[in-house]
Amino acid sequence: MTSIPFPLPPEDRGRSPRTGYTRAHWEAVADGLLDAAWKWATPGRALLDLPGRPSGSGVRSDGLEGYARTFLTAAFRVAGAEGKDPHNWLERYADGLTAGTRTAGRDDAESWPLILDHTVFGQPMVESASVAIGLRLTRPWLWDRLDAATQDRAEEWLRGALRHSPAPNNWYLFPFSVAGFLESVGRGDAETARARQRALDLLEGWYRGEGWYADGDGRAFDHYNGWALHLYPVLDAYLSGDAELSAHYGARLREHLESFSLMFGADGAPMHFGRSLTYRFAAGAAVAMGAVSGHTPLAPGVSRRLVSGSLRYFLDRGSAGEDGLLSLGWHGPHDATLQGYSGPSSPYWASKGFVALLAPAEHPLWTADEEPAPSEGPDQVLSLPSPGLLVQSTRSDGIVRLHNHGSDHVRPHEGETANVADPLYARLAYSTATGPTSAANTADNHLSLRVRGSRSSRVRIHPLGAGHGEGWGWAASWHTPVFPEGPPTVPGLRVESVTVVRGRFELRVHRILGAPAGARAELTGWATDPRGAVRSTLHGLHGWEEQEDVRAPQGTAFTRWAVLPRLSADVEGTELLVALASLTGEADPAPTEAALSGVNVDGDTVEVSWADDGSRTLVRFTPPGVTHRP
Repeated sequence: MTSIPFPLPPEDRGRSPRTGYTRAHWEAVADGLLDAAWKWATPGRALLDLPGRPSGSGVRSDGLEGYARTFLTAAFRVAGAEGKDPHNWLERYADGLTAGTRTAGRDDAESWPLILDHTVFGQPMVESASVAIGLRLTRPWLWDRLDAATQDRAEEWLRGALRHSPAPNNWYLFPFSVAGFLESVGRGDAETARARQRALDLLEGWYRGEGWYADGDGRAFDHYNGWALHLYPVLDAYLSGDAELSAHYGARLREHLESFSLMFGADGAPMHFGRSLTYRFAAGAAVAMGAVSGHTPLAPGVSRRLVSGSLRYFLDRGSAGEDGLLSLGWHGPHDATLQGYSGPSSPYWASKGFVALLAPAEHPLWTADEEPAPSEGPDQVLSLPSPGLLVQSTRSDGIVRLHNHGSDHVRPHEGETANVADPLYARLAYSTATGPTSAANTADNHLSLRVRGSRSSRVRIHPLGAGHGEGWGWAASWHTPVFPEGPPTVPGLRVESVTVVRGRFELRVHRILGAPAGARAELTGWATDPRGAVRSTLHGLHGWEEQEDVRAPQGTAFTRWAVLPRLSADVEGTELLVALASLTGEADPAPTEAALSGVNVDGDTVEVSWADDGSRTLVRFTPPGVTHRP
């Protein structure tokens, strides 16, 4: 644990027995982050040029990003306090808006870059949404006090988001948010109506069920569900008072939280999965929005436990450095967590977590006693067939694991090449206590084939089904192994994968079809620090020949240096491989190999017997499915 670089109120362990945090802590964190960031403002206050390597969009865009994303924090802070602004944050943002839009597009010390297509340094379109939402939240105390000329210039700059092409994913919600603000101040027209309807139409196509949206036309399911695809429409409906939109999108948010609320560890950590993880406690935005809007299945004390737990998790682990700035990384700086679009101000989309402050002090979110998070209750298993995910939590250590059999980061028009394999999507499993290894190290939680010395990647993931029962669950998928050297694929080569979870154990069954002569299969487990409290094991049950530990010197977001177990075997034609994996924080866990009392492989079926109660699990591949019998 590290010291927090700004003052916080005393903990309240009576009202908040698990985190100690109250609404006053959230306000203090917002003020502390804002104070640190504003030390880097330009003289006219239009840009916040935070220190660090620039993003691919350039320094000026990064400066706008610093302004816009911190403005979102300030807006939630002031709007939640009904206009009380003891630090005069809004005065600074009003000055910056005036200076930034006075000669927008000019290459000088203050002017904001113009909003263009996403392919042409399009980052300003992203930031336009934060500016618009900030203005909408603070309208009585900022927008309404601007002179007409400044309002007109601000509108003209914002309309660039309506007149240019977003990226083909959640970006369509940026012009949606801009249009919502313009309509809220009486500046709506056909252009704003088109932008809003286009986004809502796309959301209908991206909604896949069980509360989960794909982020675009592909199969990217990740934290963008909560901090974008649910947040923007529900917040818009909340601010506009549109009961019809609120009911429609609120129902989806409620269903999303039924599963997403399980994806926080008992220590407060969100799932380390998907891109943009440097936004950190923005992961709690959907939980907070549900509590604020009333569209949540969670008791208020559970909601506060989740959002405050996540906020404290990152602050305690050094996410804000000695200078009070949010670093680019996870706990602290961590390059492998980042994307090419990440710049010094990118972490400040953590601002979305402060939507919790829209709940006033007397709201049950703040007055109810904290209750245990879902991961602090009994062991749980939850399958989500729509996104192809399987969630597994264990009470003994508070770790939550996510088994991925349906989410990738490949757009429909893209071909499958190894250079688009993404460690943050391509692995078989993720957790709240471990991160994936870097692309330069051996991949964790991965089934690969070595053909002619080249190891395959898992790129596009095709779900085959998922289900669960009392205390157990399964998910399955297939993929085409893709190779970085030589021909990208081998004709007829295919890998089918099934994960069955029970307690802390993961039965991993793989059927390889069409393996060429000389091929070798490799399966890795979880990457952990062998000196740490979290332990990883991988035990071969059928078909595997050798076992070893492999080093990952670049470590993960959780440890500077890691080791992962690996099984390997020669394969040819059709092969069935079975292993049992475990990730646990228990102090003295029983041996993994003792969990099963029997394994029987017959053709394309696998049956295992569990030692604790004699129950049996049957895995079949034609058709794919799993049954479990007491």
